[in-house]
Order: sequence, then C-alpha cells, then structure tokens
Amino acid sequence: MEALESNLGPTAEIETSIDPEKAEKHHRHGEKCETELTGTRTRHSENALEASPDANTPITYLYLEFGTKLPTLPHLEYAENLPPVPDLKKFSNPKTWSPMRKLVPLILSCVATFCTAYTAGSYSPPSRLIANDLGTSHLSVLVGITTFCLGFGLAPMALAPMSEIWGRYIVFVVAGIVYVVFEAVCALAPNLAGMLVARFLVGCGSSVFSSVVGGVLADVYDKADRNTPMSYFSFAVISGTGAGPLVAAGIVNSMRSGTRAWKWSFWHQVIAGGVLLIAIVVFFHETRGSVLLSRQAAALNKWYEALEERGHFGVAVRESQLEGIARPSAAYTSSSSDPESDGSSEGLSTRRVRWKVQADEERASLATIMSTSIRRPFYLLFTEPIVFAFSLWAAFAWGVLYLAFAVVPYLHGNEFSASMRTYIAMIGGSASATAVSVWQEELLKHPKWRPESQDTSSRFWAFMRRRFPADSPDARLYFACVTASFLPAGLFGAFMAPGTGQEGDKGTSLAVGMGFATWGIYSVYLASFNYLADMYQIYASSALAANSFCRNLLGGSFPLVTAVMFNNLGIKGAGGLLAGLATVLTVIPWVLVFWGDRIRARSHMAIK
Repeated sequence: MEALESNLGPTAEIETSIDPEKAEKHHRHGEKCETELTGTRTRHSENALEASPDANTPITYLYLEFGTKLPTLPHLEYAENLPPVPDLKKFSNPKTWSPMRKLVPLILSCVATFCTAYTAGSYSPPSRLIANDLGTSHLSVLVGITTFCLGFGLAPMALAPMSEIWGRYIVFVVAGIVYVVFEAVCALAPNLAGMLVARFLVGCGSSVFSSVVGGVLADVYDKADRNTPMSYFSFAVISGTGAGPLVAAGIVNSMRSGTRAWKWSFWHQVIAGGVLLIAIVVFFHETRGSVLLSRQAAALNKWYEALEERGHFGVAVRESQLEGIARPSAAYTSSSSDPESDGSSEGLSTRRVRWKVQADEERASLATIMSTSIRRPFYLLFTEPIVFAFSLWAAFAWGVLYLAFAVVPYLHGNEFSASMRTYIAMIGGSASATAVSVWQEELLKHPKWRPESQDTSSRFWAFMRRRFPADSPDARLYFACVTASFLPAGLFGAFMAPGTGQEGDKGTSLAVGMGFATWGIYSVYLASFNYLADMYQIYASSALAANSFCRNLLGGSFPLVTAVMFNNLGIKGAGGLLAGLATVLTVIPWVLVFWGDRIRARSHMAIK
C-alpha cells in the first residue's frame, strides 16, 4: 500500500482555491453528472471503509488541482494482479520542476527564437540576387520582409489560444514543420509571387517561437524568477536578427554563383530548422498546466476503470476534499472529523471517484476563444493608454531594427567588411544588454533597497527606497529609463557622425551607433514584455498580442521606405528624424515611473 501511495502522491506543490459561486455551479453539475451516469442512489453506510461500492454506486466527480492529495486504496493493500499504477511525475506542475528540467524548454525555446529571428534578418543580403533571378525589382523582393512580418504578427492571434487548449508541444511541432517546409519552398520559388507567399507562411510558422515562448516561460517560471529567462529570450531575438544578415552576407560574398548564394541562404536554414524540429520532438515536454492536469486526470480515471474491471470498486476520499466540489448526495460516509496527520480512517468516504479539471469545464469553444483573441488586442490597443504607449514605443524600436536590414546595403552596397562590422556590433550590443539586464535584476533584490530594510547609514539607499521603491509595480522600468536612451543616442551616433555614408567610410560610426541602438531596442523589448505581463495579468496575452502586431506591422514597413527616406532627406536628415522620434518616445517609462499609479487608476483592465 505504501508503494501505491508513493506513486500516487507527488503530483505538485501549489494549492489553489475555488470560488464559492463556481463551487455551487460545479456542485449542481456534479449531481447532474451523477444522475445521468448512474441513475441510482444508495443509502448512507455507517462505516465508509467497511462499505463495498459496486458498479451501481454513484460516481463522485472531484476537481483535480496541482497539490491535490490523492485518495488511498486501503482495501487493496494485499490485493494481487492489480493494473500498473500510472506514473504522474511526468504530469507534475512545471513550476515545481528542478532547475535542470526547466533548462531544457528554456534552451530549446531560445534556440528556436534565435532561428526565427535569424530568418527575418537573413533575407536582405541576397535580395538583389533574388531580384535578378526572378526578373523583378529589388524593392519588390523586399516586400518579402513585409509579408514575413504580417504572418509573424497575425498568426499568434490564432495559434496562441490553440496552445492554451491543446498544449504548447503540438503547436510547436506543427508550426516547426510549417516553418521548415516553407523555408525550403523559398529556396525553390520560381517567381516573385511564390516567394512572397512562402515568406508569409514562414512568418506564420516562426511566429510561434516568439509569441508562444513567452507563454512557455510563464508556465515554467514564477513572476519573481522570470526576468532572467526573459533576458535570455530577448537576447535570442535581438542577436538572431543581427546574426541572420551577417551569415547571409558571408554566403553571398563567398560564392561565385549568385543563384547558388541566395538559394543556400535558405537551404542552410532548412537544415538548421530540421535539426531544431527533431530536438523539439524528442526533448521538449508539455508545459501548459491545464493540459498537464487534464492528462493527469485522464491517467487516473483510466486506472480506476482498470481497477473496476478487475472487481475493485471505490477509493478512500477525505471529507475535506468534498467541500465545495461536485459530489453526489448519496455516498458512503464515516465520521465528520478529518485527521490530516494521524493517518486514521476517520473522516474518510469510500467512493467511486473520477477526476475532472475545472479549466476544461470553464473554457469556451475554440471559435469563441479565437474571436476574443482577435478582438481583445485591438480593444486594449485603442482603449488602454499603457498598451498603446508601449506598443508604439516597441513598434518604433522594431522598425529601427528592421531598418538596419536595408540601410546597411544602402550605405555600403556589397562591401562585406563594412556590413560585417555593423551586424557584429548589433550582436555585441544585445549580448551586453543581456548581461547588464541580469545584473540589474539582481541589483533590484539588494537588501538595502528592499522596503523592509531599516538601514539608515546610506542616504543613497534611503533615497532609493523612498522615491524608487523596489516593490513598486513600475520597478521593472527603472533601468529601462536609462538603457532605453541608448536607442536615440545610437541613432545620433550612427547617422550624424562626420563622414557617414561618404566615400571612404569604413562603417565604423554606423557599427558603433547601431550597437548602442540595439542595446536600447533590447531594453524597450524587455521592458514592454515584462511590464505588460505584470500589469494586465489575465489579459497579458491580449496586451502582448497588440504589442506584437504593432511591432511587426511597423517593422515590416521600414525596409520598404528606407531608400525613399534617405534619398529625400539625406543621411543626416533621415538619421536625425529617427533619433528625434526615438528621443520623444523614451519619455514613456519616465512618465509611468512618476505617474503610473494615476494612469493605472483610470484603467479598466490593468491592476491598480
């Protein structure tokens, strides 16, 4: 019996509560299920453990949660020829996984994100070669960046709710197949129309590895521990965007055949994507909590059915588990006491039990969820000032990032060394931003900064506790107020430095400036994600979907207008315009740090 209990016990550690109104609804639903499934009722038994339920005994439906204490099987202590006990450890709460087990989805998610960001950036260097072979203009080929971004921005509105219902794993695998297959189609595209459609579908497939990865990290890590994994995720996004054009430019530069060069800029991604897809299929495990609970309930129910097929009916359930949970009116019940510590049989009921998951019953249909998933982001975008401001800020930053794909060839043509400096600087900027972000998160936990600190020896820490408390909802923005200013500073340095774009320009100022601008873009991206997730909680997915849609819409359009803007305004004029807009938008985190409480007080959906 001890062996049975040890296998059934360790489901998870987190306790949850049930709302009284919902409990009453589930109570009525349970009685209805009992009547429909059994059609019979039985009388009270004076001793639950001595009673013998049979096939005519009503089924009690209980709600399974992580941390639920599962029933014991005292009457089977010496039974033989029992069906194997299900292994529930693989369905445990992801937040209770060991650090090493959490590392697997984190690494796979970051690698997948890197690859899809890489795909976005690698399209620009061979674009002129593609235009030559497909018999079209260079600008028309660059529309492939726009169609990629459209797929990247629109697909998550359908795929994200699917991942919440069916699980992250299946959506990851299917999206990975779409991504790899249509990357291959890009390499084989016979005309421009085929290329643009394939790029749209590549964007749809790869979008999962950006939008749903945020959900995976939220599944696995608590809010307090999420910044460091999010920092790695953000690094994968930004560095992949720089690595893509770097490697693609190298391929174009090293191959004599233009046709082979642009085709291999896709084929090497197909190979890498295939390896990644195999790794996801083999090593990635489901992380969605409600899906794991449903599978746990199904495994237990299947086992109970197998026991009943061999004549073993009923399990010992504590009375405390039946409070506020769907239950039939007739059951085998013993004393009302509930001994949690002495292991006695008092307060136990022998019942035929089946498990259900509350989230499964409360979930709307897929069509309703998808409709809400499409409508709510736009509602938040136009009614919530916080969502609108962060979406505008992040969209502009993303536009600058994608502008780099077009501005480097515009300024330096096919000169590989100058292009290489810029792309390496962008990767270096994102790496520096990641390291500093992790350090900043640790600094926020400094004991002298915490509100409970009684230290009076330092005026600096006393000032920080008073004016910038570490437990404030706006605390995530403190560092972004400073590091996000690297975006306008980098743009000024990249385009306003003497000699930029002129004959003999080695691209040094552009590289240094874009390196710092990338650091600023990273800060904007991380601050937007963390702040919207914290402030909107149950509506976080919709807020982030609005943010993602704006980012990709503007990001996809910037490469198309780069040449026009720089031709009409000149390098310094266009650079100054971009830097000026970035400077204005950098006030957003400062406004929230000083007046965030007032702004949130007027919100209908943000936490107060």
